[in-house]
Amino acid sequence: PVELKQESNVGHGSVSRIIKKVSPSVVGISTAHLKRDSLWDDTRLVEGIGSGVIVHSTGYILTNDHVVGGNPDNISVILQNGDELEGRTLWSDPTLDLAIVKVDAVNLPAAVLGNSQQLEVGDLAIAIGTPLALQFKHTVTSGIISALNRTVQVPTERGQNFMEDLIQTDASINQGNSGGPLLNSKGEVIGINTAKITSAEGLGFAIPINQAKAIVEEVITNGTYQTVVIGITGASVSDYQRAFGVKLPVEKGVVLLQIHENTPAYDAGLRIGDIITKIDDINIDNMSQLKKALYKYKIGDKAKLT
Repeated sequence: PVELKQESNVGHGSVSRIIKKVSPSVVGISTAHLKRDSLWDDTRLVEGIGSGVIVHSTGYILTNDHVVGGNPDNISVILQNGDELEGRTLWSDPTLDLAIVKVDAVNLPAAVLGNSQQLEVGDLAIAIGTPLALQFKHTVTSGIISALNRTVQVPTERGQNFMEDLIQTDASINQGNSGGPLLNSKGEVIGINTAKITSAEGLGFAIPINQAKAIVEEVITNGTYQTVVIGITGASVSDYQRAFGVKLPVEKGVVLLQIHENTPAYDAGLRIGDIITKIDDINIDNMSQLKKALYKYKIGDKAKLT
C-alpha cells in the first residue's frame, strides 16, 4: 500500500528540478494546546510549528513526534496551495522522534521514499521545510551528507535518550523545517529532518527513512501500529553494575530484571538475570536500542536472541 516506487527522471544534481518535483508533497504543520505549568498558574495557549511530508495520496503525513506528539488540541496541515486541513495523530513515538498524521483528503501528491541504507558520505542532501513561520513555507537548504550512523544524546521528559543511526548533513535544519524531508539527488526521501538535537551551527540531523517504512506501511494498512513486545523489564549492563556494584561477564547488553508471564520471553525460557546482547544480528546495549530493534519485526515474527 505504500508508494515506494522508484523514479529516475529527475536530473541528478539539479536542485531546482528536484524541488519543483517534491515541493507539492511538503506540508506545514501548526499545533496548539492549552498548558498549565502548575495548579496555581492560569492556562496558556502553546503554539508550535513544523513540517511534514505526504507519504500516501490518501492523506498520510510523516513528521516528528516533537512536532505533533503529546496530543495537541489542534493540528492544522497547510498544503502547498494554501489549503488548510485538520489533522489527527495516528501514531507517535518520542524515542524515534517520528509521528504519522492523517488528514481527510484524496489525490494528494505523495513523495517517493528512497533507501537510506544506500547513502554515502558526500552525497547531495536537500532539506525542504517551513522555517520560522508559515509565510516562509517551502524554504530549501542544500548541502552534502557529512556523516552516517551518528548517535546523539537528547533530553526528554523521562530523562536522557539516545537517538542512533542518524544522518548528519550540513544542510541547515531548524525548528520550522523539522519534520520535513531530506532528499537525495533523485528527489527521493532519505530522511526526516529533526531539530530536536541542538548541535554546533552548520550541522543538521535526519532520521533515516528506512526506520519509518514498515511503520508507515502498517499504519496505512491497519490504521495504527502495533508495537512488538518481548515481555521483559531490563536495565543496561553499565547501569546495573553502577547501581549494584557488581561485575558482570559482559560490558554491554540488557540485564533482565523482570520476566512477565504468558509472554514470548517467558515461553522461550528467558529468566531474571539473563543478559541480552543481540537480537538476530543487531547489537543491544540498552533498553532504548532493544525497543528500536523491535520496530524491524511484526507480531508473530521469530528472532534469535544472544
